[in-house]
Amino acid sequence: MLNRVVVTGLGAVTPLGKDIETFWQQIIAGKSGAARITRFDPSLFRSQFACELKDFAASRYLDRAEVKRTDPFTQYALVASDQAIKDSGFEVSKMDPFDVGVIWGTGQGGMETFEEQVKEYVLGDGHPRFSPFFVPKLISNMASGLISIRNGFMGINYATVSACATSNTAIMDAYNYIRLGKAKIMITGGSEAPITPASFGGFSSMKAMSARNDDPQHASRPFDVNRDGFVMGEGAGALVLEDYEHAVKRGAAIYGELTGASMTADAYHMTATHPEGFGATRAMQLALQEAKIDIRDVDYLNMHATSTPVGDLSEVKALLSLTKNEKTDIQISATKSMTGHLLGAAGAIEAIICLLSMRDQLIPPTINTEEIDPAISKSLNIILKETISHKVNTAMSNTFGFGGHNGIVIFNRI
Repeated sequence: MLNRVVVTGLGAVTPLGKDIETFWQQIIAGKSGAARITRFDPSLFRSQFACELKDFAASRYLDRAEVKRTDPFTQYALVASDQAIKDSGFEVSKMDPFDVGVIWGTGQGGMETFEEQVKEYVLGDGHPRFSPFFVPKLISNMASGLISIRNGFMGINYATVSACATSNTAIMDAYNYIRLGKAKIMITGGSEAPITPASFGGFSSMKAMSARNDDPQHASRPFDVNRDGFVMGEGAGALVLEDYEHAVKRGAAIYGELTGASMTADAYHMTATHPEGFGATRAMQLALQEAKIDIRDVDYLNMHATSTPVGDLSEVKALLSLTKNEKTDIQISATKSMTGHLLGAAGAIEAIICLLSMRDQLIPPTINTEEIDPAISKSLNIILKETISHKVNTAMSNTFGFGGHNGIVIFNRI
């Protein structure tokens, strides 16, 4: 018999706040984190704005040695995971440390470190002077490794990479290890620090990002007839997953139960989602089957919806194939309109939004959308502009990534 898995801790470092409650208050207030980039001069790029972390100084949270030895993606991970562990309230000293593990995701890893070190080599005097921390700061598994080292967690430990589906992949893997009895507690989630000239410039050159440079705060507009691309974001989201019986025994507060998770592949294109959403449809079906529910039992769906012309439409088609184009009571929003697209961290942040939505019985809005694309069915209940009060007992979050990765998670209220 498989174990039940619940969420007992949350942490977040986002463009809308560097802790859970600040972040959530900004989300339900419908705030945008987008502004012109301050970290470097973006004037030569097609897109010139993003959702940057505001006033984040790693030295406020980590000691000098930790800051020196870590890339920002790892710093965000350490801060968010510290919050989630504190929120969960478990003490590893009272447990077998091999019962606690970490599965952490990032799509790009230490991009800032890579860029700085290579630039120094290329523009230097020809003598390689790479830092001895170059590789440890760069590699994608360092966030999971350092969360483990920092806290003495000696169980399962690795990183996942599946582009923008990355942190849902991490959540799903952590969920399955607990279900199978191979761990009691797993720290999971994702972090991304992609706002660097090379990373940002690459996405800009692809014309994947919005070029609404005169109005950044209204640029991310999922489902809108005039949407023109996503807005890049950065940060981290952390969740503590725990065996239900273990959580109850220690009297933990529970945000919700993870009841379904699945992945499929589009097997279609390097960067584009399948235009009919076949892989996405199947991923949602599998997650729903595991949760033992129908799509009509979902109260709130946080859609991946990045504000790209093709991506939003293919996800809508995938959903409509499940509902058979019939009107349902599912309430839908696309919170990337506020946070921007955190790439490998997006799934974790949106899972957190689903859990807080269940906690407070509120559904956050899709902001900026003025005129829904006529190609998008009017049978969908897309929440626009303002947060609504609504019953949320079941919430689902979709993520899709370059390479055709589709990752879905479903949470139930307890």
